[in-house]
Amino acid sequence: MKRRVNATRATAENPEWTKGTFKKARPASDVLPELFGKQTTKAMLKPRGRPKSEQARASISLRLPQETLARWKATGPGWQTRMAETLAKVIA
Repeated sequence: MKRRVNATRATAENPEWTKGTFKKARPASDVLPELFGKQTTKAMLKPRGRPKSEQARASISLRLPQETLARWKATGPGWQTRMAETLAKVIA
């Protein structure tokens, strides 16, 4: 069953913005400079996530026998890297 929203509570907690409210509004970088700094455009923001690798790897889908996969996983953390190194040695 869908939950009913109390209309008076919703407007009290989140009132509708008026033209006056928009005029008083300030950028987040002005209100919280320690979080946002003085940067105002997305291009100026620090990139998020892990840095791009010079030797980026490709994601693939590979079907292996369950026993083979279980033996690689049993070698502990880093098994995927060790598998890639072993394959690289075989190719070389």
